[in-house]
Amino acid sequence: MRRIAAILLASALVIGLSIGSTGTAEAKTTAKTFKNCTEMNKTYKGGIARTSSVKNKGGKTKNKPFVSKELYDANKKSDRDKDFIACEK
Repeated sequence: MRRIAAILLASALVIGLSIGSTGTAEAKTTAKTFKNCTEMNKTYKGGIARTSSVKNKGGKTKNKPFVSKELYDANKKSDRDKDFIACEK
């Protein structure tokens, strides 16, 4: 009888922990959106690139862009020349 009670208690704990952990994993953080390039360049001097392999269409820049797909997608409106680097300097 004790053994069955211990097995049931252990099973309930495992099921409870697995259900509780999936609820917290679903919470997503949102990427910060900037009003304009001036605001973005205060935090990210070289702008934000979608991937590390993108090339700047506008020529030489002073600073390297910060690479983040989530940040770029949130601030895609700031990429005027559509080269996958927003607000490059």
